[in-house]
Amino acid sequence: MLDVTPLQTAVDALADRLRALPQSKLSQGAAAEGLALARRLAARAQLIERPGAPPRELPDAGMFAVGDQLAVAGHDLIEALRAAAARPPAETTHSDAKVAPAEERKVAPAEELAEALRLIRAAAELC
Repeated sequence: MLDVTPLQTAVDALADRLRALPQSKLSQGAAAEGLALARRLAARAQLIERPGAPPRELPDAGMFAVGDQLAVAGHDLIEALRAAAARPPAETTHSDAKVAPAEERKVAPAEELAEALRLIRAAAELC
């Protein structure tokens, strides 16, 4: 089982931090950084859940919502990683038992988890 606790802790901490920032800090770039990170996490989750489909962009809900947007996108990614880790290593297509193409195979959840954690830690240093 994939341990997503470090990612969940980091997402929650940064989301709480963004929620607590004053308007002056948010408008000086923290909100933009938070939204950019939320969009990256949301895109990663969508690519895991729907490989081959273009990800939809997370809308800008305003500087005061960025902490919530980050929390939602981060938790969506966590759930997508959990689901990916639970899937069998190679799925088959139809009844002919051919191996699915590389882009449809299971993602490497541990690598995605590590990259998402790196992105969040880097963003936390900027906020």
